[in-house]
Amino acid sequence: MRRQALILTEMGPGNNPLAKLPPAGSRLAGRMKPAILLALALFTMTSIADESPIRHVVHFKFKPDADPAKVQKVVDEFAALRGKIPVIQEFEYGTNVSPEGLDKGFTHCWILTFKNDKDRDAYLVHPDHKAFVEVLKPVLAEPLVVDFVVKKVKN
Repeated sequence: MRRQALILTEMGPGNNPLAKLPPAGSRLAGRMKPAILLALALFTMTSIADESPIRHVVHFKFKPDADPAKVQKVVDEFAALRGKIPVIQEFEYGTNVSPEGLDKGFTHCWILTFKNDKDRDAYLVHPDHKAFVEVLKPVLAEPLVVDFVVKKVKN
């Protein structure tokens, strides 16, 4: 129980699901069994994580002298990861078609969706992902990767 309390304390203000429970010294808290409190905290933390998918957005700028066949191999190998790594929930990609001219040389974009950060982390160290990176390195000039927790806009 002490370890769980430490973990919850480390989560920081505003993130602790026990913050709205009665203070430890209060009469109400004294009546609640510690096991119920722990179960409630764990359920709350799990529910929050399950409701927050992670988007992994990847952009590539290829070397100017990159062989087009090798660039196509990168595209094909990246797309193949969808069938090799089960934690990928959704997989989208395409090439830049923006007329704005703000791409800074990044021509390809992929958007991968993961259930949570644990699945994203498992993807990053997966052997098939690491093998893909080795195919990518010889033709890559620069990557740009942004991960974010999905937040829905309410109308």
